[in-house]
Amino acid sequence: MANSKAAGSGQEASRRKRAVSAADRTAETAGKKAGAAGKASATRRSSGKSAARTSAKKSSKPAETGFITDLDRYLFGAGTHYEIFEKLGAHPKTYGGRPGYYFAVWAPHAGAVHLVGDFNSWNPEVTPMTQLAQSGIWECFIPGMAPGELYKFAVTTQSGKILFKADPYANCAEYRPGTASMTTDIEAYRWTDGQWMEKRSQSDPVTGPMSIYEVHLGSWRKKNRPEKDGFYTYVEAAHELTAYVKEMGYTHVELMGIAEHPYDGSWGYQVTGYFAPTSRYGSPSDFMYFVNYLHRHGIGVILDWVPAHFPKDAHGLADFDGEPLYEYADPRKGEHPDWGTKVFDYGKNEVKDFLISNAVFWVEKFHVDGLRVDAVASMLYLDYGRQSGQWIPNKNGGNQNLEAIEFFKHLNTVLRGRNSGAMMIAEESTAWPKVTDHPEVDGLGFTFKWNMGWMHDFLEYMKLDPYFRKYNHHRMTFGLTYFTSENYILVLSHDEVVHLKCSMINKMPGLGKDKFSNLKAGYTFMLGHPGKKLLFMGQDFGQCHEWDEKVALDWQLTDEEDHRDLQNYVRDLLHLYRKYPALYQLDNDWNGFMWVNANDGDRSIFSFIRRDETGRKSLLFVINFTPVARPDYRVGVPKKGKYTRLLDSEHGAYKAPEAQSYVSVKGECDGQPYSFAYPLPGYGTAIFRF
Repeated sequence: MANSKAAGSGQEASRRKRAVSAADRTAETAGKKAGAAGKASATRRSSGKSAARTSAKKSSKPAETGFITDLDRYLFGAGTHYEIFEKLGAHPKTYGGRPGYYFAVWAPHAGAVHLVGDFNSWNPEVTPMTQLAQSGIWECFIPGMAPGELYKFAVTTQSGKILFKADPYANCAEYRPGTASMTTDIEAYRWTDGQWMEKRSQSDPVTGPMSIYEVHLGSWRKKNRPEKDGFYTYVEAAHELTAYVKEMGYTHVELMGIAEHPYDGSWGYQVTGYFAPTSRYGSPSDFMYFVNYLHRHGIGVILDWVPAHFPKDAHGLADFDGEPLYEYADPRKGEHPDWGTKVFDYGKNEVKDFLISNAVFWVEKFHVDGLRVDAVASMLYLDYGRQSGQWIPNKNGGNQNLEAIEFFKHLNTVLRGRNSGAMMIAEESTAWPKVTDHPEVDGLGFTFKWNMGWMHDFLEYMKLDPYFRKYNHHRMTFGLTYFTSENYILVLSHDEVVHLKCSMINKMPGLGKDKFSNLKAGYTFMLGHPGKKLLFMGQDFGQCHEWDEKVALDWQLTDEEDHRDLQNYVRDLLHLYRKYPALYQLDNDWNGFMWVNANDGDRSIFSFIRRDETGRKSLLFVINFTPVARPDYRVGVPKKGKYTRLLDSEHGAYKAPEAQSYVSVKGECDGQPYSFAYPLPGYGTAIFRF
């Protein structure tokens, strides 16, 4: 999780005047509505509780609708209502023979709750909600309301103050800087990805191929148009992104910042609308189209998901009903000092239900194939980012958040149990054990863990001048001592190409073509190393400047020879990866990997073998990390036979008639009984099939 997830940045957005509404409303109209709400709020604050009582006398109290049952309330209170999003929030219903929208919100500390919106000119005194049997849930039904109307909850606190809060369970939100929720109907979309979903349910992602293209939609490409900062819509992005991903050979797309968030600079990691795809790129049905379209073209979709914290924006979850509700009440547990954000209370059943049902919501309602869980370490450790005296030990005196641990076990058991083939991916940056083990053996139950240790060692090695690499040879071999301990994803993510860290191409030593040759060697090593793969957008063609969420990638670079050559090389690597199960089938098994020579530090050459379950289509990797050519290079191999060169750094992938083969000869080399010789260029890479 990047530090520019902008501590307190969401607050800045919330202080902006509500100036614009939905696309079909003018800025003038939105301003009037904001003014009306503000005026009503000021009046309400001055009159305090007495106004609430007066309002109650003026309005007839509606009867309970029956949409939320006693069983719903019981399961929600127990933290086991995994479809509570079907009940809380705003939903089109028919009541008393009249169609309209039903609203429900959890606000147990509130003195009163009213619904405000377009339909009542944002007046917080005219539409009271009814509390259901002291459950803390408030409801009301508005006949005649249609999709596309803005609304909020006017929550009267115990002190008489009114808080205008967006709907925590809303499926649609107003375009920033507006902060209202919007009525919609997500049940209307008709999915056509049945074949993909059936295949997913029968698959095991641990033994399948996974090469992930990490994307921030707002800066992947931009349209030459002023509205919405030139953002691509979900529909536009679906077509162009699919075409690119298929051409390159990626298997999955991982999207940053899809849940609604107020501040672009947070990259979507400070969420205010957990159940709403951001309106930056379109409607919820547009996002459904996006997922459906990618699925129909054989591409999986993973979302970044943020259960670790939330911002303090006035319209968001913080102090939702005038008191800590979603967050821990004690700031030593309930706030992140580094980020200026609130921490979810993982010991409160209703909060756990909110988060678990949210994960279920994205996988089941939007058909996403996995969630990458952000900042897991910050949830597991009570002292994460805190100095002495700023945190509270657990009941055993330790620094582990026992409630968060149980939450993860519960979350992963439920989501993966309900959705065979769906993935839960942990961004966990420490050596916490058994992240991907089953909860029955005291694991956390994730499908995969980001391999942050490999990433750090790999980048530190790659940044070195080739002369000094021989003294750091261990950085590239250390990851192979623990690769079987978890189901890993090797990641070169957005976090590694921001904040003066340089883009991937500019991390490389040397000048000109040497930079590109270095990066080719690095990507080849990454491909051969056990673990699934993730690469951030732009790094496959050598994006020069660091990632900036405000501007599009420099796609014009692909017209330049070196950048185009790198892009083609990465494409060849990815297609090779998908073709050969040896590169993904046994990613956490020593039967799938064998060193040929892990100790050639003086020459900075690595050679190793990847094998599949059959052992019949094995691949030999040879990678030279110095500019020194070895024209008489000889590599040891385990068997007598023919070794066919599939790819090298000078030519990329060979077509079948052009592929050159070498026949091994008997004689010890690299501790192997056979060997063959071939010319290895400076920064040369080669992959052989045998």
